[in-house]
Amino acid sequence: MMSTRGTPVRDTAGTRHAGETAAEAEVAARLARAGQRYTSGRRALVAFLLTAGRPVDMAEITAASPGLPTSSVYRNLVVLEQAGAVTRFQGPSALARYELSEDLLGHHHHLVCTTCGRMEDYEVPPEVEGALTEATGKVAARNGFKATGHRLELRGLCNECG
Repeated sequence: MMSTRGTPVRDTAGTRHAGETAAEAEVAARLARAGQRYTSGRRALVAFLLTAGRPVDMAEITAASPGLPTSSVYRNLVVLEQAGAVTRFQGPSALARYELSEDLLGHHHHLVCTTCGRMEDYEVPPEVEGALTEATGKVAARNGFKATGHRLELRGLCNECG
């Protein structure tokens, strides 16, 4: 296996998988801890989510996996979500969208179109991220809460709807 930086890595069984990234190896480890197998269908799903670059809906996933029945995609997404490898977002269009968990992809935020529900990933500059972390920490402290993270979702219209 290869990490995202090209470093060879091994899965929990020590088996090499050509071209596998560190994120894919971590998914395999999480599934193993959950007592689940990293099947070819799950591998294909994770590979697609890695390349999607944003949360995707079921139609996009099934279009990219023509040989995999929709029911299998749903079941695999549930297993991956339960293992902590996939995050499900319920958008304004009532369509669920899925992406690999943030701890696998890196911290980021989302732009959400309130008309079509499309979601795009974006990262803010480090100084803005620092200010967000500080502000959310202050709000949490004032309310007797300890913040362990945050998500920023900007809502509006995408280029196609705006």
